[in-house]
Amino acid sequence: MKFINKYIGLVLALTITSILFTSCLKDNETKFEGAVVEMDAAAYNARAAGQIYPLLTRVPGYGRIVFTAAQAASGSFPAVPADPLITRTSGEIKFRVNLVGAQRSTPTTVGYTVVAAGTTAVSGTHYTTGNTVVIPANSSFGEISVQVINSGVVSATPRTLVLELTGAADLPPSQNIKSIGISIAQN
Repeated sequence: MKFINKYIGLVLALTITSILFTSCLKDNETKFEGAVVEMDAAAYNARAAGQIYPLLTRVPGYGRIVFTAAQAASGSFPAVPADPLITRTSGEIKFRVNLVGAQRSTPTTVGYTVVAAGTTAVSGTHYTTGNTVVIPANSSFGEISVQVINSGVVSATPRTLVLELTGAADLPPSQNIKSIGISIAQN
């Protein structure tokens, strides 16, 4: 009889404990309010040492990490070629901007800027770019276009361009993934 009483007590204690722990789950639901924009490449690639952004040496694919030649050859990833290096002869490169939140019924213009601190590339000499990107109506993506210019000067020192989203009046940038660095090889 003692064994049965202990067993019933244990079952009752476990039942009450499980009810107490599961009854609070509704309060723990995460609610997403508002929307933000982010740099797609910043969301998928690791930050550069000491920086708040990744420093890209290869053209990033959308929605994935940048694949180096070693990663592509390792067989650890699906059969994909290495992403092309960013060089002074790359021409136009596009970087995706993600709308994180509900799509909008009208086009949305989002601002971005070149960050002077960290940028060694010279506008008009090494690159050209605008300062806005448009996310079309009923879409979650826009594209920033950077035209890499071949200055004709060969150098062992790459030029760096840092871009940062500034957002729109009702659409702020995500504070953690709003910037990317682009390393333009000059050889």
